[in-house]
Amino acid sequence: MSFPTVRMRRMRRSEALRRLVRETRLSRDDLVLPLFAVPGSGVREAVTSMPGVFRLSADQIAEEAKAVADLGIPAVILFGIPEQKDARGSGADAADGIVQRAVAAAKRAAPELCVITDVCLCEYTDHGHCGLLDGEEVANDPSLERLAATALSHARAGADIVAPSDMMDGRVAAIRATLDAAHCESIPILAYAAKYASAFYGPFREAAESTPAFGDRRGYQMDPPNQREALREMHLDLEEGADILMVKPALPYLDVLAAARRRFDVPLAAYQVSGEYAMLMAAAERGWLDGPRAMLESLVAIKRAGADFILTYAAKDIAARLAP
Repeated sequence: MSFPTVRMRRMRRSEALRRLVRETRLSRDDLVLPLFAVPGSGVREAVTSMPGVFRLSADQIAEEAKAVADLGIPAVILFGIPEQKDARGSGADAADGIVQRAVAAAKRAAPELCVITDVCLCEYTDHGHCGLLDGEEVANDPSLERLAATALSHARAGADIVAPSDMMDGRVAAIRATLDAAHCESIPILAYAAKYASAFYGPFREAAESTPAFGDRRGYQMDPPNQREALREMHLDLEEGADILMVKPALPYLDVLAAARRRFDVPLAAYQVSGEYAMLMAAAERGWLDGPRAMLESLVAIKRAGADFILTYAAKDIAARLAP
């Protein structure tokens, strides 16, 4: 049958009809809010390139965690900016490190909140790379022990999930073995499995003070034109013990996310990264877009492509606009 018997517009005439047949639904349960932890007390420092995003001391992280939980958002992910940096990223696995303190503060304020921690060395090294250096090369295998030690310190601080973002080969297996040997076998690993060497990370590097001192990260993050390689990365991370896979960035890589959804029957995350967020916010500030509507539409697209949950700096604003 076709027109005039079939009229596709019939089910679009009202919001109630549209809700009845809506195929993809975004809820508060789908959101994770990234937070940046810094030293000090009472610190709430705006990130200029990311409107509405702040660098927060542990006491402020606690307040934010409570607010997030009250909004019905299930999780946050923590990034840390330490007081001092060195070649080994010594602050990354310090028992009293910035993320470790932030984890403890968040869990005290909102015990029911799922606290995820980013596991990487870039914020902690004076050279800004995600692993240890051998000359000017990032040395893969020597970096694994440091990453595993960092993940373990996060777990011991109270993290519910650890999320390695470094893109070193074998890091999921190293972290899994270290966690299991320390009786932390119940801690899941969220692997940044398909993390691309993207131009969309710029504002994050301002927020996290993680711009490389030389070179770039294209030698270990993925080449943007490649999709099949991403699926292979995901397969390898699952074999090494990952519980959840992530695609990062999200919107420029919806094809990768959709392909992963078809291939893997595991939870999938997608990260709407700083550049994606910042460009929407900038356009909205200039009146070029309806900001909230554009942000919501972008998140629905990520969910429709296959994400089970989305890391987004807009989580609080979107959650407040969604029906309970």
